[in-house]
Amino acid sequence: MLRKPTFNQRVQYFFDNFMSRGTGALIGGLAFVTLLIIVAAGGLVALGGRLLAPGGADTLSFTEATWGSLMRTLDPGTMGGDEGWGFRIMMLLVTIGGILIVSTLIGVLTAGVDSKLEELRKGRSRVLENGHTLILGWSPQIFTILSELMVANVNQKKARIVILAGRDKVAMEDELRERVETVGSTRIICRSGNPLDLTDLEIVGPHTAKSIIVLPPENDDPDTYIIKSLLAITNNPNRRPEPYHIVTQIQDAKNMDVIQMIGERDNVQAVLMGDLIARFTAQTSRQSGLSVIYTELLNFGGDEIYFSQEPSLIGKTYGEILLAYEDSTILGIRKADGSAALNPPMETVLAPDDHLFALSEDDDTVCVSGLDSIPFDEAALRTQDRTAAPRSEACLVLGWNRYAATIIRELDNYVAKGSKVLVVADTEVSADVKAVQKQIKQSCSRLSNQKVIFLEGDTTDRHLLEEVKVVDYDHVIALSYAGLGVQEADAKTLVTLLHLRDISERDATPFSIVSEMLDLRNRLLAEVARVDDFIVSDHLISLMLAQLSENAGLFAVFGDIFDPEGAEIYLKSVGDYVATGQPVNFYTLVEAARRRGETAIGYRLACEARNAARSYGVHTNPKKSEMVTFAPDDKIIVVAEY
Repeated sequence: MLRKPTFNQRVQYFFDNFMSRGTGALIGGLAFVTLLIIVAAGGLVALGGRLLAPGGADTLSFTEATWGSLMRTLDPGTMGGDEGWGFRIMMLLVTIGGILIVSTLIGVLTAGVDSKLEELRKGRSRVLENGHTLILGWSPQIFTILSELMVANVNQKKARIVILAGRDKVAMEDELRERVETVGSTRIICRSGNPLDLTDLEIVGPHTAKSIIVLPPENDDPDTYIIKSLLAITNNPNRRPEPYHIVTQIQDAKNMDVIQMIGERDNVQAVLMGDLIARFTAQTSRQSGLSVIYTELLNFGGDEIYFSQEPSLIGKTYGEILLAYEDSTILGIRKADGSAALNPPMETVLAPDDHLFALSEDDDTVCVSGLDSIPFDEAALRTQDRTAAPRSEACLVLGWNRYAATIIRELDNYVAKGSKVLVVADTEVSADVKAVQKQIKQSCSRLSNQKVIFLEGDTTDRHLLEEVKVVDYDHVIALSYAGLGVQEADAKTLVTLLHLRDISERDATPFSIVSEMLDLRNRLLAEVARVDDFIVSDHLISLMLAQLSENAGLFAVFGDIFDPEGAEIYLKSVGDYVATGQPVNFYTLVEAARRRGETAIGYRLACEARNAARSYGVHTNPKKSEMVTFAPDDKIIVVAEY
């Protein structure tokens, strides 16, 4: 037979439930007990007449007696002057009750404050922001992204960046204080949670964010995490009707179709990480100075890419538009359908719905100069094309990782027939010999212009580097090893890089060097005053993600810039365009390039090639009227087909 709970058990159950309601309920309960004591004491004093009146005085009214009880509850010293033993005993009981209640209240408040601080430390409070940038996930890329976004928002009075990651909130904030320099008034808000969890996602206000950056985790299957994160946003039951602007990165090209399906209703921009790094490495390895130019295009420091509609230029050709700006450099035209044409044919006519995109200091500096005549020097122009016939090249790849085969394929788009690539890798730290040879055979079997040879060996061994005759190669690419920790892989690359620099300085015909670092701090350790030593890393991807989060229209532009098909950025001998040894303005260089169907965007001075403070001699978007005297070794930076 089921026994009924006793009265004591019911009271205990009620008390347990009441205590579990939290600080607010406890404070309310204490307030009720205090009120009960005060009213009861006031009533007894009022009803007790002269027996309980202080010092034989007249009977106190209920209001006066209650007020006296309240004062003694809050301040025990109040009863020091009481007279009459009946009144004293009653007020003593009230004072003792007040002491117990106040002590309990202090304890409850202390516990409540501690609980609230612990909750805040866990980062579980809801973010009430609008128009903020939301970052989901945590990786070393976040430091570059935050630094760039703060520079981009330096002129905004209320810029907010919200981070949701599966880490401790305080730990995230401490690491950000150590690694990120605060610029402007941008505020960074960290919250702890799983970006895949819909409940956690609601904490950071994804539906009111202007843009969302999804960072991949540092594991073996980052694409799966990215896909799940995108689904949590785009298929959220609380999603907003307007499209989301989401920026992320993907490793495997096979997953791009899935990303496109997920983003049918939204603007999801996924950077194919492996292909981008491979193209960047392949291009920069062949042209000293190109790495600095790309960095200038991708970061928020200095000049940036802006879009502009100029009614006064509608109906003009692209060739005419190139000379219409003094402080900005036109790069191409974005059509009404969103497609971007970098360096389109010079006869292309600007339509009413077209936008120009240009390098400029700010969006309000993209202004037409309004000059009636363009002040270029006709006599200084050199119209004869002295471009040398393409020759075969030799490239040495030191190390092996998941990007190596893609880099070799990308190089094949730029080199002449008869070129060769020698891959030297320590298979004890990357993969076994058969695995590397299998990857080379599968990925590089259809190369048109190169022959690939593989050699097993320790790339940090100076004797091996001299044995393969590094000095006979045009370009050397040092890759970080897969299968090692970040610091260990970077240490091996640094040792290899030191040997290469020493060999290069001893040789009369130095070769170009491009090396890859995984940790940005190690990249800074490796930099020296030579632009061809530029380090390729996730830093490039971070810069691009930050740019895309601020301006979605740049996705098509960057895609065209890094696409091996069509126009690309080249550094060519300035002597083939204008006369050297005499002052000329940049209008003259723009006109010389225009007559060849190219877009001039700057120049590189050989005398500043080792000066880091002068961007290693690279000058993009110079004032067109500014006079410069070029030397024979200087370069003009152009956007061209080849």
